[in-house]
Amino acid sequence: MENYGQFCPVAQAAEIVTRRWMPLVIRELLCGSHRFNDLHRGVPRMSRALLVRRLSELELAGVIERRLADGHDHAEYHLTQAGEELRPIIFQLGFWGKRWVHHEVSRDRLDAGLLMWDMQRCIQRDRLPLHRVVVHFEFADAPRGNQHYWLVLMPGEVDLCLKDPGGDSDLVVCASTRSLTEVWLGDLPFAHALRTDAVRLHGRRELQRLLPEWLGLSVFAGEKRRSLSGSATDRDEQATHGT
Repeated sequence: MENYGQFCPVAQAAEIVTRRWMPLVIRELLCGSHRFNDLHRGVPRMSRALLVRRLSELELAGVIERRLADGHDHAEYHLTQAGEELRPIIFQLGFWGKRWVHHEVSRDRLDAGLLMWDMQRCIQRDRLPLHRVVVHFEFADAPRGNQHYWLVLMPGEVDLCLKDPGGDSDLVVCASTRSLTEVWLGDLPFAHALRTDAVRLHGRRELQRLLPEWLGLSVFAGEKRRSLSGSATDRDEQATHGT
């Protein structure tokens, strides 16, 4: 690992936590990913070889430990007490980023697959219907092969499918990657997105009404973006008032 050559605890912690990709790997672990493939789905632009290396470094630093999954012979990665204590640090970094960094997500940072991965693990499972519901998401602006995703919702259970699970979908959500990302991050109210056709729903009216309750929002959605002067952005005010 990179060594800053300082006894300061900030420097010593930074040698572990601030290496390239490391905060995002820790974020995935904090969000409940334990298997290697699940971790990689949360950092899809990171090479698998580098992910292996970062996990080894976290294990060496005592931040995670490897365990055999119950009834299986493959390893899972779990945070130790030291790793869990990074939770407020990593999430506070996210809140700071939402407040102060880049008010509009650049096109090269938009990723429909990562958006769906983030959304599926934050589904409000206690609000799901008592029967199976399939929600088909269509992103016309996403690269070919990444335009269609399906959420299969069942009582207390959520599956994200990259291929059609079969049968008719109960609800279809059509949106650009940007529009749904802005909804997810709390920058665009869902109701406003529907009124302006930034997001379009097709299916039973009852399911259309319930969808926002099931999806919830990003943990960072409630954090208002700020200008350099420290005031809320005009865009937030406009979105709030539907203008």
